[in-house]
Amino acid sequence: MAEDLRRRRFLAYLLAAPTLAVAVQWIDPQRADAAVPTLPQPEEIFDLGDLQNLAAAPTANLVSVQVNRDGSATFAVPRAEVGQGITTAVAMMVAEEMDLPLDKVTVTLADARPELLMNQLTGGSNSVRSIYTPVRTAAAVARQRLVETAAKQWGTTASSLTTRDGVISDATGRTATYASLAVAAASSKIEAATVQLKSTSDFKVLGTPQNRIDARDAVMGRKTFGMDMQVPNAKPTMVRRPPTINGTVRSVNNKAAVLAMPGVTDVAAVTNGVAVRADTFGQCIDGLRALDVSWGPGTVDGHSDATVLAALKKAQLPMLVPGLLTEVLDAEFTFAFASNSPLEPDNAIADVRSDSAEIWSSLKVPIVAQEDIAAQLGLPVGAVKVHVAQGGGSFGRHLFHNVAAEAAEISQKMGKPVKLMWSRTDDFRQGRTHPMCTSRVRMTYTLGNVVSYEQRHTSVQTEFSHGLGEMLTSFAAKLPIAGNLSFAESIFLLTQSSPYNFGVTTQLLNEIPLKFNTGSMRNIYSPNVVTAQELVVDQLGKKMGKDPVAIRRAFLRDNRLKAVFEKAVQVGQWGRALPQGVAQGIAVHSEYQAAVCCLVEIDCRPETVNRPVTDGVTGPRVTKALIVVDPGFAVNPRGLEAQMIGGMNDGIAMALTSSLHIKDGIPLEGSWDNYFYTRQWNTPLDMQVVIAPSGGNPSGAGELAVAPSMAAVACAYARAVGQMPTYFPINHGTLGFEPYPTEPSTPPSPTNGLDS
Repeated sequence: MAEDLRRRRFLAYLLAAPTLAVAVQWIDPQRADAAVPTLPQPEEIFDLGDLQNLAAAPTANLVSVQVNRDGSATFAVPRAEVGQGITTAVAMMVAEEMDLPLDKVTVTLADARPELLMNQLTGGSNSVRSIYTPVRTAAAVARQRLVETAAKQWGTTASSLTTRDGVISDATGRTATYASLAVAAASSKIEAATVQLKSTSDFKVLGTPQNRIDARDAVMGRKTFGMDMQVPNAKPTMVRRPPTINGTVRSVNNKAAVLAMPGVTDVAAVTNGVAVRADTFGQCIDGLRALDVSWGPGTVDGHSDATVLAALKKAQLPMLVPGLLTEVLDAEFTFAFASNSPLEPDNAIADVRSDSAEIWSSLKVPIVAQEDIAAQLGLPVGAVKVHVAQGGGSFGRHLFHNVAAEAAEISQKMGKPVKLMWSRTDDFRQGRTHPMCTSRVRMTYTLGNVVSYEQRHTSVQTEFSHGLGEMLTSFAAKLPIAGNLSFAESIFLLTQSSPYNFGVTTQLLNEIPLKFNTGSMRNIYSPNVVTAQELVVDQLGKKMGKDPVAIRRAFLRDNRLKAVFEKAVQVGQWGRALPQGVAQGIAVHSEYQAAVCCLVEIDCRPETVNRPVTDGVTGPRVTKALIVVDPGFAVNPRGLEAQMIGGMNDGIAMALTSSLHIKDGIPLEGSWDNYFYTRQWNTPLDMQVVIAPSGGNPSGAGELAVAPSMAAVACAYARAVGQMPTYFPINHGTLGFEPYPTEPSTPPSPTNGLDS
């Protein structure tokens, strides 16, 4: 552990409140152990998570733990819950430091709070990493205050008292519940308090596998997601969308006829389509399909996979090392557009009035949403209330508030509350995508050593107008990068580094300004960058006469990566005998101050590749997968395991099956049936996660497994078929479905729950 938290005391504040409330002052987020033995890259000195921590620090004392009159504790977390388990992790932190049963802790999602500034953004696998110490500190001060209050009432010392399950006891057998002390312990003014946190050796909750606190409700169908929320008079609303990305409305030619249809209450042209409000969503769909709309152009009309790829190749940055006195290994890879649509369709409720507005939606940056929507409506920020709903997935999609802004626009134009839902087709065709990109790699080597490693990543521009850009602008002087860099280039350098001793190493990004709807899909640049890197490492091994394990063992430079790598080699039985056409692949990755290694086995035999798959695509199957992860400290090992498994399935999808095909300015995919994410027929029958914590504070983990999983699958495929793939996913060249028409934009309603 670089810094022993047990020897530090942390500052918090008792807030003036009816019952005990404690807020915490964030500690200095600068890392003490940033130096590495070789020349460090920017990500190793100061990464994206450090930037987020730095930005959050000034307003950390505005986030508090509340002790209620019944002895329970409440915490409104300024982060989004979209399935990653943040509410469970935070509840565990509070329960641990307060000595409360987990079921006595309630964690809610905070509404947009402008006073938090940049302290209300969910992304970059940073939530647990950033709030671990602050939340524990607030909870520990709350417990300390309750103990001091009991000691005062009993005329004894606080050090003589013990706590357990929300009850304070002394040696004589006297007890007092937190409930009995909550009011007495409250402060009438803001005052500072310091506290020592528990040693990890004393943890009873943190570090132990816990079921999610919302698991039962989710399984029983009682959990309320955004699309389940009900607001009085907010009727179902959907939008007829253009046949190209971001097309505009020129005219609605049969508005009166659609208004006369059963259940339809309103029809209104909006920025990117024509909205229909009705009594049911089925009636909305009928209305949408009946509309006759004349469309204006979109932002990428006429573009296809081929035109975008040509533009990317034209924009590629040159390599700098000529390799005149060394051997050269060159490779180039292409990665298709990918959708980051979550399983729950985009949805939002908006009630806009003349002098106020209220919004409900799953939002990762609610403050930015509040500011933008207020400006859009012509209202003061304080007149717009934004509630954060739990989301059924995100993968970066909910960093953007398009659906909430659109719901607000529709409600304002109609003068009525609306419950807007995008169709699946809307999500895939007009939603956010991971941009198409290429990655060129050049390695120069001689006499068994690598002299240089260059990677030139060229991408359709990634949109960062969701809060991270503002952070970069505000803290530019603190960043270990220089020059007139774009937001994207800065984020690239704060997230990418090579784990190998490959001499002079440069990884650079260049983007082309095509106006696709892009976003920070899960793990942003890393899956593509790492896949290209790891495939080339395997090729280097061939050149040097070393297998994939031996070549990595020779060049890995980080001790934590070496440890998870060796563990994966051992547990995954690297080199075991396999049939012809079946092969292993291995990949490593370090990001978010964590280390991970993935080892997979893939079956590329004809009987597997050509197997019949109902409503799916044939092809190779990953049969066995192992992830070894060092998260520093695992707050909830069960939750961490779930995140690793999710990342593995993402990686399999991106390597083998999932992509968007662009034609005439729009994706051909229009549903999950078209977009072949990893399904039961393609997920490993044998999947194992080994958690190997090295100690210290928790790292980021939510996106950690995506990049090495994709890379390991790609490397395994290359070994199984005897040829390195260069275009991903490998099945992109085959269109495995009949595309929906682009007009009308929404498929018909199911007729019996089964037919489409």
